[in-house]
Amino acid sequence: MDFEKVYVRYFQVIYRFLLSLSTDEHLSEELAQEAFMKAMKNAGQFEGRCAPETWLCAIAKNCYFDHQRAQKHRFQGDMPDIAAPSFEEALEDKETRLLIHQALHELPEPYKEVFTLRVFGDLSYAQIGALFGKSETWGRVTYYRAKVKLRETLKEDDNATQ
Repeated sequence: MDFEKVYVRYFQVIYRFLLSLSTDEHLSEELAQEAFMKAMKNAGQFEGRCAPETWLCAIAKNCYFDHQRAQKHRFQGDMPDIAAPSFEEALEDKETRLLIHQALHELPEPYKEVFTLRVFGDLSYAQIGALFGKSETWGRVTYYRAKVKLRETLKEDDNATQ
């Protein structure tokens, strides 16, 4: 694997994915660099069962979550209005996006990861399924269940604050 070509081809994809997770340009660039370093170190583990960007997104996601665990900080705030027609529309509002991220943090795996990969990483259901060694249908169903669980979490938190 020619990492210079891989880096040039996929850096912006990985950077935008991390930016969607962190909303911090500098952190996203730093984590993208770290993800490519880890990918280069572990190139022998890439088996080609998924697209390179899917593999790199998984590494980047782990770098982001490692960073989050190291920071051990949580944001506080009001829960969003769950009457929004869709998560995609709700994510356009910066405050609502933060509140959804807070609720997303509480979701169990694999729902949290599948939702993050689909909404923030723009991965297809097939790519998500491949990342987990599952089918495209599994990716679709898991994403749907993640949305349902996230809505329930947001509704519970909203009811608790009233």
